[in-house]
Amino acid sequence: MKAIILKQTGGVENLIKADLPRPTIKDNEVLVQVKYISINPVDAVLRSDEPFLKAVLGLKPGEQPIILGWDISGVVTEAGDAVTKFKKGDEVFGMVNFPGHGKAYAEYVAAPEAHLALKPANISHAEAAAATLTALTAWQSLVTYGKIQAGDKVLIHSAAGGTGHYAVQLAKHFGAYVIGTGAPENRDFILSLGADEAIDYKSQPFEDVINDADLIVDGVTFTTEHIYRSLKALRNGGRLISLVAHFDDDFNKALSVKNIRSHRQEVESNGVQMESIAALLASGDLKSYVSQIYSFDDMAKAHLQIETGKTRGKIVVEV
Repeated sequence: MKAIILKQTGGVENLIKADLPRPTIKDNEVLVQVKYISINPVDAVLRSDEPFLKAVLGLKPGEQPIILGWDISGVVTEAGDAVTKFKKGDEVFGMVNFPGHGKAYAEYVAAPEAHLALKPANISHAEAAAATLTALTAWQSLVTYGKIQAGDKVLIHSAAGGTGHYAVQLAKHFGAYVIGTGAPENRDFILSLGADEAIDYKSQPFEDVINDADLIVDGVTFTTEHIYRSLKALRNGGRLISLVAHFDDDFNKALSVKNIRSHRQEVESNGVQMESIAALLASGDLKSYVSQIYSFDDMAKAHLQIETGKTRGKIVVEV
């Protein structure tokens, strides 16, 4: 089968096309012939950062080949003896083995049954592949950890991005008043997703406008500077979900002053939540915005695009 392996950490030149044997499946896995995969910022970070790569993939010493990626949509070609939810010919999608070695940059992927859902018939494989890691991140930040409720005032940072554009739609689905931050050129797009307000972060500090948010999802930067700003925008007793920045002792003290409930989220594979996402995709309450489709041979270009930090919605790769 065709695959793209990571020769070594570094630049995109280390993403090498290879011919590998099809993976063998365990009793609880299915073999998926992949139609599309999606690319996320974490893919590019792992490609270039060896300690992070080893930590997230859980690599054993000398483990080869390294195949990046977790987000797939495709067709089941084989099912393990213990699999009960899927059969040969089913169209499925999901985020496979995250955190872990998902090995999604390949024509065939061995995927645990518990990480997948049936692809809705009304969406394409490209749209389904897009709605995996980032859609799960949005779901877990808002529902699992954010405990979103109807009537909440919710602030979504980077609302035009991969996670952000799903988070806006999900927050509206659950009855929230939604405010999204983004670049001025993304204002109309953010509002088209259902946001009630869009704040241009380049011309207006959001914390000067908002000080009573019930819930904020912040995935802007690894440093604490931005989450301190988000803290100012929260009401006393609000909730803050950080997607990238870790909380240090000083920040935890600042949280306690305002009685803020907080969580540093690390998304995890979850087939049950994928089924909930699939239901919303099927009903049209959630939609994937795929801004660019790359060929498998253009994986390096997909990585370079995601590294710009300016991707609207999602980018996917056709296998």
